[in-house]
Amino acid sequence: MIEVSDLTVRFGGVIPLDGMSVTFERGTCGLIGPNGAGKTTFFNVLSGFVKPVSGQITAFGEDLLKMAHYRRARWGVRRTFQTEQAIEELSVYEKVGLIHEQSKVTGSSRREDVLGAIDFVKLDIDPNAKVRTLGAAQRRLVEVARAVVGKPRLVLLDEPAAGLPEEETELLSEVIRAIPEHMGALVILVDHDMSLVSSCCEVTAVLDFGRLIASGPTDEVLRDERVMRAYLGTEEVMA
Repeated sequence: MIEVSDLTVRFGGVIPLDGMSVTFERGTCGLIGPNGAGKTTFFNVLSGFVKPVSGQITAFGEDLLKMAHYRRARWGVRRTFQTEQAIEELSVYEKVGLIHEQSKVTGSSRREDVLGAIDFVKLDIDPNAKVRTLGAAQRRLVEVARAVVGKPRLVLLDEPAAGLPEEETELLSEVIRAIPEHMGALVILVDHDMSLVSSCCEVTAVLDFGRLIASGPTDEVLRDERVMRAYLGTEEVMA
């Protein structure tokens, strides 16, 4: 469980997160909102890239904000980024293995763990293939493999389906839904594809201008008039 209380972030006169309070239970939780709502800033706070001016985050009973950013990966925080973090000359195995090295899992299981993560995301390719030879969907799956290797506790997925066609998004959805059960991690999914959010997330929270405007069962949240106005600008489109 992740409990967020009165979280505020300021960049000069800009307040990307303004008193955010929300609880993310086990499983896969959605976090949606229009561009600039504060979603990625929230992920950056969880990852340790951004320090809030106030607020608390308790992750599985531990004070996450008191944990140094470089210790959070070892503790179990994993994430993907909107922009792919690609080192094209690395092999798929090497790229996933870099994250395993930062985890608390012993090196003796490295090969098994890395190959297991690649298999888990349904990447039917040679692990020694260079990243530069992969298609867009395969690269996205490599990023997810990096997020689930080494016994993660909290997996943050930042628009993993952006630009993918429907068939490949469906495969990604299957992988995301399987993470909590098979990896034991809590997943927070940010995406603009409402079909992906609906298929993966039992509960969803909504940010608008840094403020939490709704939180609860996904189907109810997507019918909330405040969400319709903030996220899509009209009720008819969401309906």
